[in-house]
Amino acid sequence: MTIDDRLKLIKEVGEEIIQEDELKKLLESGEELIAYDGFEPSGNIHIAQGLLRAINIGKIVKAGFKFKMLIADWHAAANNKYGGNLDKIHVAGEYFKEVWKACGLKEENVEFIWASNLVKDPEYWKIVLNVARANTVARITRTSQIMGRSESESLSAAQILYPCMQAADIFYLKADVTQLGMDQRKVNVLAREIGEKLVFWKPIIVSHHMLMGLEKPPEGENTVEKAIAMKMSKSRPDSAIFMTDTEADIKRKISKAYCPEKIIDENPVMEYCKYIIFEKFDFIEIKRPEKFGGDLKINSYNELVEIYFKGDLHPMDLKTAVTYYINELIKPVREHFENNKHAKELKEKLLSYQVTR
Repeated sequence: MTIDDRLKLIKEVGEEIIQEDELKKLLESGEELIAYDGFEPSGNIHIAQGLLRAINIGKIVKAGFKFKMLIADWHAAANNKYGGNLDKIHVAGEYFKEVWKACGLKEENVEFIWASNLVKDPEYWKIVLNVARANTVARITRTSQIMGRSESESLSAAQILYPCMQAADIFYLKADVTQLGMDQRKVNVLAREIGEKLVFWKPIIVSHHMLMGLEKPPEGENTVEKAIAMKMSKSRPDSAIFMTDTEADIKRKISKAYCPEKIIDENPVMEYCKYIIFEKFDFIEIKRPEKFGGDLKINSYNELVEIYFKGDLHPMDLKTAVTYYINELIKPVREHFENNKHAKELKEKLLSYQVTR
């Protein structure tokens, strides 16, 4: 692949890239390149974490990066997930890994790394300490949205430590690129600010889009804060499609999803088409009676936008098609957790745990 081809792939992932010129120089360097993402193992896993993450990682790997996925179990404990119970958090981490395997994410392309292994190394804590020394408490508090918290919340001392650990992860893992969601950009920017002061480097930030929840979005200007409020949430189960949802669950959730006629922006059903369905299928077919125009074959997302914007496709017909294609993508994962003994046990354990915020 040419440098431009590789850059194009990464730009398909990055809703925001800080900085694109630095990324191009990195690709031109010919060096082995490392990208990383991380996740708190907690609760059930929805399609933004499952399908969309697998799609994005696949593109970054194809662009020539070695990918490291940090299973942030200690971070989840610091953030009081499962009441800080590391055994339960570990089960959730194994469950997430099992979902990605069922999505086709191959471990030869992705190195899974547990934070509980990082913390055994004194060098890791040396980096955490230096990150903390380079920042004020106020500066760290301003990154609290990375934990799903607001700046106005009363944070525990452990939650103050969390952003220091997340910034340290980047340098300890030798990540040239941080490939996390837009909701994580504040701590990535912090890492860029202090990287060279700590005799490291300025990591390049490739922030991926956060898939909308299925509910009507809040009013207001398009900001990162609004995008965070709009994203699907485990605490609002009907706002998200989970990776082991039944076909009936998927149909029920999508049938009542916000999907205004002729509107493209802030339309979650259209987002599913753009970021997931047309990434996995070459075309989609819309089944409908002859009196409503007959069947449609749509060959690209841009074609869908044109048809939908003109009002030539009714929201319910679109929802029916989206239900079918999302179910086709989730079906192998659902069947894996029904038929694989280890996966089934992980799911049963996970669903028995009470999620804490």
